[in-house]
Amino acid sequence: MKHSPKHVTIVDIARELGISPSTVSRALIDHPDVRNETKERVRHLANKLRYVPNPIAQSLKSNQTRTLGVIVPEIKHDFFSSAISGIEEVAYQEGYTIILCQSNESFEREVVHTNLLMHHRVAGLLVSISQNTVSGAHFRELLKRRIPLVFFDRACDDVPASRVIIDDYKSAFDAVSFLTCKGYKRIAHFAGPKELDICRKRRDGYIDALKRAHLGIKDELVQYGGMHEDDGYASMGALIKEGVIPDAVFAVNDPVVIGAYQKIKEAGLHIPHDVALIGFSNNRITSLVDPPITTVNQPSFEMGKIAAQVLIEAIGHQRIDDQPQTITLDTELLIRQST
Repeated sequence: MKHSPKHVTIVDIARELGISPSTVSRALIDHPDVRNETKERVRHLANKLRYVPNPIAQSLKSNQTRTLGVIVPEIKHDFFSSAISGIEEVAYQEGYTIILCQSNESFEREVVHTNLLMHHRVAGLLVSISQNTVSGAHFRELLKRRIPLVFFDRACDDVPASRVIIDDYKSAFDAVSFLTCKGYKRIAHFAGPKELDICRKRRDGYIDALKRAHLGIKDELVQYGGMHEDDGYASMGALIKEGVIPDAVFAVNDPVVIGAYQKIKEAGLHIPHDVALIGFSNNRITSLVDPPITTVNQPSFEMGKIAAQVLIEAIGHQRIDDQPQTITLDTELLIRQST
């Protein structure tokens, strides 16, 4: 009898041994009602045929899974890959597996992935929203279905779910205050999308730090864009084209600051003599370029671990929190040669 390893089922094992599928099922979980001899025969054949339990079929039967859904904007970003590692470590220790999806910063794709994971009967979801997400209706549907949800880093304000975040406003305020204390006066901000909460808070921290230092807010020094290298490159290019050269740039994240770094180098300007730079996240590349870039260190791995722990606790208690938790982790300004 030949089987493809992908398609061997309990029914196949039962047919070959001449016993019922329910007996095979009970034998595989070491049920006391099945004779040891039968258990041994079932295990031997299951190993021989490379039988693997079907988690979807099991979830349909028990209405529970040991799978967590994870949705992130992008995997290539060091911050998210590190957070995923933290999630996976906790999931593995607690006997869960993860299904990972990336929205590629698309609201529409995020909705599709949320619905897909819901229909796969995941035990719960861990989500960092896309930069284009303006409604949490798809997440509220999860909660209506009693599926636990925890946000990390980026969250939907209109969804009553637990979240693990940092203080984006204070982190930005402290970074820009560092620049003002160093004597920088024409400080630009390369901001992210206006709709994304973390971007608004980082922009507000920038503005308030300038106000505290009695420096005027110049509209031309605030450049709005996305969250990628091309956005930082374009923002720096726009300032150079207009002849508006800041003496420092605070970027919404590290990919944006790397784009700015590239354009500054191409323009023949020097860092930090002509333009100082501060990023946000502590992507590995910021420590490898010359000069290395000052950045706000987010505890991404720890954020992933704590978010997974909060979710698994909610799953274990079979509850959707009426009073969601907000856990705020500390950040640190890593001062390097770019300032």
